[in-house]
Order: sequence, then structure tokens, then C-alpha cells
Amino acid sequence: MLKNFEEILKQIQDELSTMGNKVVSANEIALEAITKANPKLFPKAKSELNNISHMSNKIDNMVLKALALHQPEARDLRSMVSFLKITNEIVRAGTNTKNFIKIFSKSLHSEVDFDNIFEFSIPLHKASINAIKTSIEMIKDGESTSIEKSFQKVLVEESKTDDLYAMIEKNLLKKLSSKIELSKDYLDVLSSLRRLEKVADRATSIANLLVFAHIGGELHQA
Repeated sequence: MLKNFEEILKQIQDELSTMGNKVVSANEIALEAITKANPKLFPKAKSELNNISHMSNKIDNMVLKALALHQPEARDLRSMVSFLKITNEIVRAGTNTKNFIKIFSKSLHSEVDFDNIFEFSIPLHKASINAIKTSIEMIKDGESTSIEKSFQKVLVEESKTDDLYAMIEKNLLKKLSSKIELSKDYLDVLSSLRRLEKVADRATSIANLLVFAHIGGELHQA
């Protein structure tokens, strides 16, 4: 006997939340590794993202099966379309997180002066985490009013990452003029922090898709 559509919808939401929370957890552990000066936590952070592509494929197949068997209309159809796109956004957020961990953890062994970098990079990481965490929490939120409030919160946090990254970029480029021999190391750090900004961008896309699912309108992705 076929499951009713509400049960399938809840199962898909649960799977999406689990998948998204892996990205959140990986970033939280990576931030802990930095703030506690414990690089041994980086592999643990990276392992949180294992099988994320497999999870994405599983959810996509669940959505396609639900569309084929139940032919949902209006809001339910918008939800299914949004979920198909959200899996891709979570995978991209996971990939950016992996790249951040890989590049930043290597840079810690260089002669880069991280004291000034941490002043802005830690708030950048926290804002990125807040953005992706809030967007994932929106998946199970069934109230349009709170969805819109959460969406605004994601936008605020994403805007913070833009501003903080701009300050880091400006400071690091100044450093390059006086420490040319470390130019590659500083550019690697900048590249890694750019990945955190992109995680927040993906969070904005997820939030946009969930607003579309609940309210309708046109799809807008970061």
C-alpha cells in the first residue's frame, strides 16, 4: 500500500534536514578546531560530510517517486521542486566546507600571521554557520510567517559574511605588499575564507527556495 503524500513529505523533510545538518556540524567542528587551536578536529569535521552526495541522490529519487505516484498540486508541487534544488545547494555547501577545511588547515602550518586574520575570519565563520543553520531549520517550518522571518535572518547573516570577507581581503592584500615571499600562503587563506562566504550564499539559495515553496512567486537563487 502506498504511503500517503503527507508521510512522504515528512520523510523527505527529515532526510533533507539530516543532510543539511551534516554541513552545519562540519562547520561547527571546524570552527572549534580554530578557536581551540586543535587541528586534530579538522579530520572529524571533514568526516561529517561523508556520503553527502549519496544522501542527495536518495532524496532526489524519493522526490521523483512522490511526483510520479501522487502528482501533487500547487504548494505541494512547489515543495517538491524546491527540494530537488535544495539537495544540490546542500551538496555545494558541503563541497565549499570541505575545500575550506582542506585549504585552511594546511595554511595554519605556514608563516602567515593569523592573529589579525582571526579577528575577522572567526566572525565570518560564525555568520556563515548561522546562515546555513537557519536555512536548514526552515525545512521543517510549516508557518509562512516564521519562514519569512528566518529568511530575513539568513539574508542578514549572509550580508555579514560579505562585509567581513571584504575587510579580510583588504587587510590581506596590504600584507602581501610587505611580505611578498608569503603571497601564496596569504592567497590560500583568502581562497579558503571565500569558501565560507559561498556557504552563506548557498544558505540564501536554500532559504529562497523554501520561501518559494510556501508562498510562491518566482525562483531566485544566490
